[in-house]
Amino acid sequence: MDQELIDFDKLQAHIAELKTQWNDPEKPFHYLVYDGFFRPEAAERILEAYPDVTTGNWDGTTYINQKNKFALTKFGAEHPLLQQAFNEFNGENFLHIVEDITGISELLGDDELFGGGLHQSVTGAFLDVHVDFNYHQTTKYHRRMNAIVYMNKNWKQEYNGYLELWDMQKKKQLESIAPLFNRCVIFETNEVSYHGHPKPLAAPGGITRKSLAVYYYTKDRPANEIAGSIIQCMSTRRVQVDY
Repeated sequence: MDQELIDFDKLQAHIAELKTQWNDPEKPFHYLVYDGFFRPEAAERILEAYPDVTTGNWDGTTYINQKNKFALTKFGAEHPLLQQAFNEFNGENFLHIVEDITGISELLGDDELFGGGLHQSVTGAFLDVHVDFNYHQTTKYHRRMNAIVYMNKNWKQEYNGYLELWDMQKKKQLESIAPLFNRCVIFETNEVSYHGHPKPLAAPGGITRKSLAVYYYTKDRPANEIAGSIIQCMSTRRVQVDY
């Protein structure tokens, strides 16, 4: 078996800190930011294996609230390292750690990587602030959280592409998170978890915004989160934000 890519020992050592982040009572929804997700040498190998946006079967489908974003969910025999990364994301070891941190039990991964996988955005790309679909089109499970690991070295503020988290009830930006190399962001998926990167990407030619994204589900969700709240399939609800 190949050596694990996720640094599970480091992750276990930071569980108390991550629980504190997740359970901050001042937040309108739960989220956390964690640096050094993959083992250092593994992160380097993943970045080296990351396919160029001009090669492979990238899905360039553009939705009304985004532009110039590409996704890849099928890796084939030519990308075993990338497949291993997503296998670990969906494996019992990581799921149990996330359950411990978040308090959400019986989490399920998604081998289909519906909406997830490798993501890559090119110059001009944006993603309006929105809440995600929270109901899987195939399994009919309830989407409960997103995990994103960014893979961008030497990212500069003027490139934009920062992940913005918003409290839309107060019209207040909660976070502007730089998509830095080997940085993991996990946040719950519900009716108030507004997020996006609405400022068009301004990185120089050839520099793309890279990430790995995985979504987690449960067969049911708390009743107070269901009534009138299910956003079907790939539908999202987007908003205009003011700075």
